[in-house]
Amino acid sequence: MEQKGVSKAVIGRLPRYYRYLGELMEEGVERISSSDLSQKMKVTSSQIRQDLNHFGGFGQTGYGYHVATLYNEIGHLLGLDKNHSLIVIGAGNLGQALANYANFERRGFNICAMFDADPKLIGTRTIRDIPILDVARLEEYLENHEVDIAVLAIPKTGAIPVAKRLVEAHIRAIWNFSHTDLEVPEDVVVENVHLSESLMKLSYRMAEQRRK
Repeated sequence: MEQKGVSKAVIGRLPRYYRYLGELMEEGVERISSSDLSQKMKVTSSQIRQDLNHFGGFGQTGYGYHVATLYNEIGHLLGLDKNHSLIVIGAGNLGQALANYANFERRGFNICAMFDADPKLIGTRTIRDIPILDVARLEEYLENHEVDIAVLAIPKTGAIPVAKRLVEAHIRAIWNFSHTDLEVPEDVVVENVHLSESLMKLSYRMAEQRRK
């Protein structure tokens, strides 16, 4: 299946396709045209066809898309047909909120441990049975457990040195909630989540509405 040269914008829309197709399956919809899907997703049918053609198309002329098949194909593209083990670095409010979000397991993302430097948290409690361990023992844990993704939910001052430790321990995927961009080798995948930037985008759109 051809995937070379796929833009970030197209990749960014795949989770939306997956979510909407899942909702259609729950409603009992078996097939849908690009036109009907476009009305649901608020993007043009041409955009949908262009996006999906990057991966082979999946549609049939005069039939549209088989919802379950397209859902499974996009799930495969997103890597959701396999389970992923995660650790969370930082057991503060954000880290605990992430650990408490049970929907991750539905998508195959299983948080197996949390790490923190606060002795008041280490070993004294769990979040949904997820243990909070001493971040000083991070390398020891990674040496003895298979971990696919590390989540950084710590301030930016600690994120860079911890990211370096993760890379040296052969972690190849980092979900970064710290307010800093990480410099990592090319074979390490980083997804940055800047919550304040998202809020500022919302603020801009609100201001834009007022200017009209």
